[in-house]
Order: sequence, then structure tokens, then C-alpha cells
Amino acid sequence: MKKSFGGRPFILLDIGAGNHSATKTKRVFPLCVYHGVDMERDYNNTDEDLAAMDEFYEMDLTQLSFSSIPNSYFDGIWMVHVIEHLYNGDEVILGLLKKLKSGGKMYIEYPGERSAHLPSMYGTLNFYDDPTHVRIYHHAVLAKMLEAAGCKILRRGVRRNVWFILAIPFRIGMYWVRGKRLQGNIFWDVLGFAEYLWVEKE
Repeated sequence: MKKSFGGRPFILLDIGAGNHSATKTKRVFPLCVYHGVDMERDYNNTDEDLAAMDEFYEMDLTQLSFSSIPNSYFDGIWMVHVIEHLYNGDEVILGLLKKLKSGGKMYIEYPGERSAHLPSMYGTLNFYDDPTHVRIYHHAVLAKMLEAAGCKILRRGVRRNVWFILAIPFRIGMYWVRGKRLQGNIFWDVLGFAEYLWVEKE
């Protein structure tokens, strides 16, 4: 993603704008124009996070009502760990694809089929650890759908971030030093918890 946008300005639609996403994004991409989407504006967001948003759309994605979001406007759309909470996540993806410019890129990440067979752990390591997860998706099926909708698949598969894997001992040590309980997401990359697609709209 960093290589795709480099140091130039771009307009981003972030689907799932809670958990301080706006401030985290702008630290990495200070020239980004940030538009966020979530069910609640203040979901794990501080005043600083809200101030970092250039625009916010409060909506229930499952209703497939996206008219308040401009069409063919965004350089990038990110949907990171969202669709597993939606029974119609595939339809949501297609609806939001209309908001992307020609040549714009979309990144989608979610717990894959492999996650349903991993051990249970605090902080979610098995798909069913999170009771709000409602559907398992597969990158091959989503890729076929996106290609039919006029997208080029740049990359897809199981997420294996080598830096996250190398950082596992350090992260475990930090949890122990702080006296905190280990979380399952520490092991996502080494165990293949998540799948992803990186696509370009033609």
C-alpha cells in the first residue's frame, strides 16, 4: 500500500473507521484525505481521531445504501476485518466498488477458512472466538467476483507479513513486561489467520 501511494496526496475511504484508525492512517500517510465509514462515529475514537477525519459516514453497511458516499471519487478503499461481521459482505464490496475511481485500488482483509481450524485464544485466534463473526469468505471466490466486476487482482492469498512474524518474540516480551495477557493476533501471520485481496479497478 505504501508503494502504491508513495508521498503523493490521495483520497481514502476507510470502511471500519473505529479504533483510532484515522490518526494511525494519517501518521503513515500525512497527505491522505481521510473519509471514514462506521456504524458509530465515536466507536473507540477520541476527539483527536475525529478531528483527523475529513469526512465521516455513519451507516449500517448491510443495508447497501451508499448514496451519501460520492461515486468514482476515491483513490483507495480499505476494508480491514469488516466483512466477516457482515452476512452480505460480498454485496457490500460490490456496492462500495462504485465509489472507487478508475485505476483506484481496494484492499480487503478478513479471517480466512484456515482461521476456523486454529486453536482458541484470547483476542481472537480462531474465527469463532469473536461472537460477532457471522460468515467465512475465501479469496478465490471474492477474486472471481471482483474480476467479473471489472477489477484486476494485483495480489491475493494468506497474509504472511514477515516483519510481524519476526516481531513475535519482541511483542510477547512486551506483554510479559507489562503484565498483560497475550492476544491471539500476535500469531496471526505465522499461523495464517487472515486472507487478503489487493485489487485495482479498471
